[in-house]
Amino acid sequence: MRLSYDNIYKEKAFWDERNIIVPNYDTKVIKGNTRKNPQWLHFGGGNIFRGYIACLADTLIEEGIMDTGIIATDSFDDEIFEKVYQPYDNLALLVGLRRSGEKYLRVIGSVVDAVSAVGEKQKDLAEIAVKPSLQMISFTITEKGYAIRGLDRGILPMVEADIKAGPQNIQLSAMGVVTSLLYKRFKNGMLPIALVSMDNCSENGKKLQEAVQFIAEEWKKLGFVEDEFITYLSDKSKVSFPWSMIDKITPRPDPEITKELSEMGIEDMDPVLTSRKTFIAPFVNAEMPQYLVIEDDFPNGRPDLAKAGIYLTDRETVNRVERMKVMTCLNPLHTALAIFGCLLGFKKISDEMKDVDLRMMVERLGVKEGLPVVTNPGIIDPKKFLDEVMTERLPNSFLPDTPQRIATDTSQKVSIRFGETIKVYDEKGRTGELKVIPLVIAAWLRYLIAVDDFGEVMELSSDPMLNELRRRLSGIKIGTDIFAEENFGLLSNVREILGNSKLFGVDLVANGMNELIEERFNYMIGNIGRVRSALHETVIMK
Repeated sequence: MRLSYDNIYKEKAFWDERNIIVPNYDTKVIKGNTRKNPQWLHFGGGNIFRGYIACLADTLIEEGIMDTGIIATDSFDDEIFEKVYQPYDNLALLVGLRRSGEKYLRVIGSVVDAVSAVGEKQKDLAEIAVKPSLQMISFTITEKGYAIRGLDRGILPMVEADIKAGPQNIQLSAMGVVTSLLYKRFKNGMLPIALVSMDNCSENGKKLQEAVQFIAEEWKKLGFVEDEFITYLSDKSKVSFPWSMIDKITPRPDPEITKELSEMGIEDMDPVLTSRKTFIAPFVNAEMPQYLVIEDDFPNGRPDLAKAGIYLTDRETVNRVERMKVMTCLNPLHTALAIFGCLLGFKKISDEMKDVDLRMMVERLGVKEGLPVVTNPGIIDPKKFLDEVMTERLPNSFLPDTPQRIATDTSQKVSIRFGETIKVYDEKGRTGELKVIPLVIAAWLRYLIAVDDFGEVMELSSDPMLNELRRRLSGIKIGTDIFAEENFGLLSNVREILGNSKLFGVDLVANGMNELIEERFNYMIGNIGRVRSALHETVIMK
């Protein structure tokens, strides 16, 4: 049985027999309503959108709270629409993975259209953008999608081209496309809209707002737009950029899930790899726990999102929830497990949680070093959140998440995941109490040597600073003593990294934490097996 509109209605017994939830609403009616009066446009057609955000909309439609669906668009990889959207009538099969092994199977029917944001197709998007009914444009395009400048602080070539082209011409970057759509909405009567970043990054709404306003200001300098357009973007009663916090793990499609679905009689569920290297399938495998907290700032109205389990609150509370997750209760634990998992040869995060040393490491990191300095956001209890992470989420052996995936872009994460906690301890003069965070930073340096704890060459995950960091650590290998007199240059290079406040969010040399980090790093490169022994020594320390 193939996933399609006709099959979920005409062959409903097939899905019911397999305990697969299908839409009870008429998807064709919802599609017609949406085309007439679109309310929700979403940039980024990947797994977090299909497996979470679209599912929330599906719930609202089921309960009669919404009578329109979501229009999906993508400016990075519109090939996903050709491969896993359109052939399945834009339906997706959610496979929720519980720790018990039970699966939650649900067909998501809320995505009524998939419109490319590449090239001439932007004209179709413009027709949607100028509709007075449109209430929000949401985003899951990753933090890189909001980037205006590169690592050298120069304007990215795509953005530069968009600025020179102006809003009336084809745009190349996501931010260029969005700003162009906003200009058309402005010209159509200064219509109100909320632009809601739902990406997993701190102050996401601020990043989106700054990117849009930068391009708009550059267009004004070139005479492409009026001063009134800048005023429109700055008027919260017209255009808002709510902050949000999202939390749900949606890993790459698991081939084992494909096999299970095939054995159930569901056809053509194989993942595909697009020319842009997106690995995606008609199904989404995901964990069951999920959180979405949004600043309640929607100038053109919104559906009753709370009925789908979304927390609606003020910006400060969103920020506190984000910091709780990113600084304390999830992300630091993930990064620690990613680094040590790669070094110790693990292929699944859940398997790491069976390792006594690694489990003790994340417990100490979260409970002893993180919780004492976290600010309780009020709407979510940090201790309960952390308990769920430790007992349900990380140990979930049915979730195919890997340390190698999580180790991607570590240089972009350490400042918020560890640097912010270090700052709090530093302000209180208590950095000497930190033991696991210095160990993790030392282990990251050890990871960058690209040799695992067994002496085997190890492939490193992608990272925009990988080449630069590897260059600075070149000359260091297993057996090197960075404290030896003849290796003073190597030690200086290590200190140059640790003193980079842009990288860590704080100067680790200035606050003295470099001494413990250097000592642990030097120990771990001393011989094979030293990563394991350094880990063990730290976690049993009182």
